[in-house]
Amino acid sequence: MLTRDQAAAQVADLVERAKKAGADAADAIYSGGISTEVSIRLGELEDVERSEGEEIGLRYFLGQRSATVSSSDLTDDAMAVLVERAAAMARETPEDKYAGLAPEDRLMNGAHPELDIDDGGIGDPEALRERALAAEDAARAVEGVTNSEGGGASAGRSIMALATSHGFCGVYSGTSHGCSASVIAGGAGGMERDYAYRTARHREDLDSAEAIGRRAGERAVRRLNPAKVPSGAMPVVYDPRVSGGLLGHLIGAITGSSITRGTSFLRDSLNERVFAEGISICDDPLRKRGLRSRPFDAEGLPVGPTRIIEDGVLTTWLLDSASARQLELEPTGHARRGVGGSPGAGSSNLYLEAGSVSRDELIGDIDKGILVTDLFGQGVNAITGDYSRGASGFLIEKGEIGAPVSEITIAGNLKDMYLALTPASDLEFIRGVNAPTVRIDGMTVAGA
Repeated sequence: MLTRDQAAAQVADLVERAKKAGADAADAIYSGGISTEVSIRLGELEDVERSEGEEIGLRYFLGQRSATVSSSDLTDDAMAVLVERAAAMARETPEDKYAGLAPEDRLMNGAHPELDIDDGGIGDPEALRERALAAEDAARAVEGVTNSEGGGASAGRSIMALATSHGFCGVYSGTSHGCSASVIAGGAGGMERDYAYRTARHREDLDSAEAIGRRAGERAVRRLNPAKVPSGAMPVVYDPRVSGGLLGHLIGAITGSSITRGTSFLRDSLNERVFAEGISICDDPLRKRGLRSRPFDAEGLPVGPTRIIEDGVLTTWLLDSASARQLELEPTGHARRGVGGSPGAGSSNLYLEAGSVSRDELIGDIDKGILVTDLFGQGVNAITGDYSRGASGFLIEKGEIGAPVSEITIAGNLKDMYLALTPASDLEFIRGVNAPTVRIDGMTVAGA
């Protein structure tokens, strides 16, 4: 893997090669990473994986024709072939009047913001083994746990660099540390599985392996002996483990590609009320040590906090430059891309702001409802907003969390669900997408 300076030089050189070959415009992106992962099962080392890889991609423009090519070979000869291939492909592609680099006057200038997302660590296998073992041991020590799917620990470091032919060159790096455990509780009369994990940019920010393992074991035991659920309309409460998924559906509906294609259930909702009054959803790519923090977007534009939902109102689409041109708007600094394709748009550190009531208060007046802790399947229609997911969790009866439930289905329409959503006050910033416990009344629940 290249160093940061080498990565910046590599993409800048590739852009210069493209210009010398006749490109009217070009950009290049480098992505490299190194990681180590250790798996333990039943106290024994099961697997150690170490991976290292890097790729570079080139976008080559001839007028309004463009081609994107990529390679994992970074030698001089390979770069020459890459440029030659990109030029040949660009000559054969159809014109796209919306294609092109980001507006030059919008490019990021000056020093990058300091995000503190790189602690320099890439993981010592022995230390990772000890962490994975501690997590599994703690999970297996919980009374009622009868088997294990394993404990795991990982560490890695990645580098991303971007250069454009109209003056931008930037690079940043980040680390990631993780720990997990997955165990089984029960026996012949019924078995249940559950898990716990944490990921952090800095090793020191991880929960202890023992706490993660204990959480996994307690969750598995708590799922034993699930009850039957009568079908009907009732409140559904989403645990923070799964409530962030509701924000993911929102982002999918407001990206430029969904709007330009007319494939979004929110395509006519800009500057309209989408959530109840008081609800705000924010995206903050500059959060210190954030799991999805970045100093610039994938087109070289500056980034900053965005209130996507403000007091219940949808304030913006998330736009890369191509979709912005098609909509006759400005790009929003949300471009994302891999090395092998053109930019799209997406969020970074996304979160639903906390509400004013505690979790206990949120469920305190529910006579009969469901607390959802796991979701399955992909039953969401992006065009209509119709929502149907397999779920498991717990009954809520007379304001108290009761027996576990499994193999149920929850259904509604996202437009109605968003308007009916009420957040609790228990927001934590521990994931890439964070939301507190949320309640949605009037959803349809189908029991097994």
